Amino acid sequence: MSTVASSVEVPAGLHLPIYMDNHATTAVDPRVLEAMMPYFTVKFGNAASRNHSFGWEAEQAVEAAREQIARLIGTTAKEIIFTSGATESNNLAIKGIAEMYRERGNHIITQVTEHKAVLDTCKRLEKHGYRVTYLPVKADGLIDLEDLKRAMDDKTILVTIMAANNEIGVLQPIAEIGKLCHEKNVLFHTDAVQAVGKVPIDVIADNIDVLSLSGHKIYGPKGVGALYVRRRNPRVQIAAQIDGGGHERGMRSGTLNVPGIVGLGKACEIAQQEMKAEAAHLTALRDRLKNKLESELDYVHVNGSMEHHLPGNLNMSFVYVEGESLLMGINDIAVSSGSACTSATLEPSYVLKALGLGDDVAHSSIRFGLGRFNTQVEVDYVAAKVIDVVKHLRQLSPLYEMVQDGIDLTKIQWAAH
Repeated sequence: MSTVASSVEVPAGLHLPIYMDNHATTAVDPRVLEAMMPYFTVKFGNAASRNHSFGWEAEQAVEAAREQIARLIGTTAKEIIFTSGATESNNLAIKGIAEMYRERGNHIITQVTEHKAVLDTCKRLEKHGYRVTYLPVKADGLIDLEDLKRAMDDKTILVTIMAANNEIGVLQPIAEIGKLCHEKNVLFHTDAVQAVGKVPIDVIADNIDVLSLSGHKIYGPKGVGALYVRRRNPRVQIAAQIDGGGHERGMRSGTLNVPGIVGLGKACEIAQQEMKAEAAHLTALRDRLKNKLESELDYVHVNGSMEHHLPGNLNMSFVYVEGESLLMGINDIAVSSGSACTSATLEPSYVLKALGLGDDVAHSSIRFGLGRFNTQVEVDYVAAKVIDVVKHLRQLSPLYEMVQDGIDLTKIQWAAH
């Protein structure tokens, strides 16, 4: 497949390629790296070594990070458990609760647009005799609270619904979901990886019992995450999935990744201080990108509710354009396409299909993930480049030409070869 030639000029001082895939991962903030560095070299102790100053120093750093994370989500340091990242946090929360509360019930409720770390964990539990209800979502990506109410029964022990979707950036009504759960005496877990540090989250006000978060989505290091586990009203108990030295209140054994934990703590501290200003900045950049694309191109639409949305997310479908060709044409911009990002296949994204999009529209979708280090100059270049490439590809598209001529594609009988 040949790359589409583009006539868009690169402004002086703009460095290519441009990174706009901040939902996949973020660059480590220089302030985070600076906080971590000593713990690789001079302060290298094991936080579980209680007999000397090297261990004490490491333990102090870990406890300080617990405080920083707890402050960001409105809880206490004792309720933070360290893990290797969001996938482990989700596995520990869901499997740990399922095992611990088995005598009370075997029913779990989730939604079809969850991250694979939740869906595949639920599928594993189904093999072990648990019942799982997968709630549908509406066309805007939100669940229907009435569906959730109807799905609950006397055997329901856990509801796990993500705070913000990683593909379409839609924010679920987690406070209302948590309230429903508490009325029914059901535990509520949320995969808040994409939401923490970007929108305000308060585990008490939002009625959250267990929450997963990760370092590398908030300008911290990869390979470190945390799990909030509520200690009162209700006290949540979780069966360990990794056995060993009884670290992390017996819930997660293993030598702690001290530099990573220090970095996660610092990233949370920065997020807490700068979240409001950063959200305003990212919302302005995102709306600028959206407005430029919509003003120059027809047959484009935003996927997911724009009213309940992450500041830096824009997932758009460019109908009558093949997503892979579009990606090839904008190969100096790092974004994600509407093909499954979780596998090597070119299946359309299950999240977009759950919104009711057809395969062709899902395939034509691009996720722009704006972040802390993106600039207005980058946004303007990306908009110009995408517009240029989409127009060029549509000139080659017979379907687009037919639509321009007023032909209704749904009425056409395509002849088989």
